[in-house]
Amino acid sequence: MGPDEQVGYRVPIACQVAGISYRQLDYWARTKLVEPSIRTAKGSGTQRLYSFRDILVLKIVRGLLDTGISLQNIRLAVDRLRDLGVDDLATITLVSDGRTVYQCRSNEEVIDLLNGGQGVFGIAVPGIMKELTGTIASFPSERIDGTQENPGTGIDELAERRRRRIS
Repeated sequence: MGPDEQVGYRVPIACQVAGISYRQLDYWARTKLVEPSIRTAKGSGTQRLYSFRDILVLKIVRGLLDTGISLQNIRLAVDRLRDLGVDDLATITLVSDGRTVYQCRSNEEVIDLLNGGQGVFGIAVPGIMKELTGTIASFPSERIDGTQENPGTGIDELAERRRRRIS
């Protein structure tokens, strides 16, 4: 069973854990590359909430970008991965020759790709998932109903100021 899909992480945590900038995250959400599945922003003052799976996909996208894959090809790959749950994603490795992204579920599939003579690299999603699981546990999260799941050690300064102003 994967992480709780009723728990979400705010934008600063999603950016930090995925290793991307706010601008990237915002652009990817606006262009529907990776949208927050827990809660989308609805006007100013609302917070997007990203699920564990969303952040996993953000890390995958970043990994593909780091290896030189075009954003257009990444969009195609993400579209194909969109229906996979966390448990399914945890069983695949993504392989690319710099132009195409391949999904592999076994060593035999990877070997077949390498026999084609093209140089390839792999992104092992189980490794990313394990790293993400360990890292994200120390960050604050909140449930869909607005209650805090894991207050973490960080303080959201802006939220604290708003709370004091309203009180």
